[in-house]
Amino acid sequence: MHKIIKYFLIIFISLTINVFAKENFFQEAKILFDQGKIEESKFLFQRNIVFNPKDSKSYLFLAKIFEKEENEYEEEKNINTTLLLEPDNEEAIYMLIDIKLEKSDINKVETLKEKFKIICNSLCSKIKSIDERLSNINAKN
Repeated sequence: MHKIIKYFLIIFISLTINVFAKENFFQEAKILFDQGKIEESKFLFQRNIVFNPKDSKSYLFLAKIFEKEENEYEEEKNINTTLLLEPDNEEAIYMLIDIKLEKSDINKVETLKEKFKIICNSLCSKIKSIDERLSNINAKN
């Protein structure tokens, strides 16, 4: 009976440490990202995804990192994953609008802009900028 209690105690402690480690990866990665330590933060965000593959925040930060690294393919892939996990993430939608504007994908921008208008909270001021950039693309065509 005493061995069974020890066994359950070991399992409980292991699970508790594992849960703490998952959250710690994201927090540490965000701190490093805010300090401009891009490579170190990228590694920790990726590590966090290994333990928590449905963490949309890690994918969003990876998209920001790939944006800084000018790796548009990986940036867009991580934005799409963020939106798959959290469809109303206004920052991810805005980032995707920005990519689609660069590619002059007017139809996609219009669709995303309408969704963005509905869900925006903190980035609503960006709608005017989107409209201006969109009109500049339309004027060129």
